[in-house]
Amino acid sequence: MAKIILKTAAEIELMRNAGALVAETLKLVGDKITVGMTTSDIDKLVEDNILAAGATPAFKGYHGFPASACVSINEEVVHGIPGPRKLQDGDIVSVDVGVILDGWFGDSAASFAVGEISEAKQKLMDVTREALFCGIEKVCNGVRLGDISSAIQEYAESRGYGVVRDLVGHGIGRKMHEEPQVPNYGPAGKGPLLKTGMVIAIEPMLNAGDYEVITKKDGWTIVTADEQPSAHFEHTVAVTDTGVDILSLLKTEQPERVS
Repeated sequence: MAKIILKTAAEIELMRNAGALVAETLKLVGDKITVGMTTSDIDKLVEDNILAAGATPAFKGYHGFPASACVSINEEVVHGIPGPRKLQDGDIVSVDVGVILDGWFGDSAASFAVGEISEAKQKLMDVTREALFCGIEKVCNGVRLGDISSAIQEYAESRGYGVVRDLVGHGIGRKMHEEPQVPNYGPAGKGPLLKTGMVIAIEPMLNAGDYEVITKKDGWTIVTADEQPSAHFEHTVAVTDTGVDILSLLKTEQPERVS
């Protein structure tokens, strides 16, 4: 296994700057998203905001991905390629954004309602976001990575949702994907010990139905096998001596829940 790279306090501050830009970009999407927009419109908002800040869209060109944002609608779980598809009333849309700022990566994702959505879709989004925070609240120097995974799975499955297995969170730093992998399922008390200075992206993807997913013919877009809706939330966090530091927040924003 590749080595887990610990970050210094100064490096974490640089990553906080990258994370704050991602948070600002996602807030802009949330403020602007509306019925009739295309997924390409969302991508342009994302790219323009990142470039205006003097940063680089991390996803564009990454392993050949053609856009600056992953935009995934309803049964699309992640990695949706922006294009001419228009958002419709009742859709839920996952937007995943990554940036490179001063050589450091930031990564975060959120799901958004388009117009008036069903109670079932709202609950799916709410539980996915809550599952993310259940995982975040386990983060602390000296605990096992599996404690995060188990907390997410237990919360999600107790509410009847499928936890995607084929995709996981990850370490992050000077590269988009570093060690360790961060599954959203698995037993507590297993996996590497968390240490102060580790920075990871935690990103539960929950399905309204079964956890199984498939990849579409475009080679990128991952959808639920049973065509039920999916939601996705993600934060980049740093491990501290006393708990967790969420890096992908607006500079003026405080987390609603933290350990």
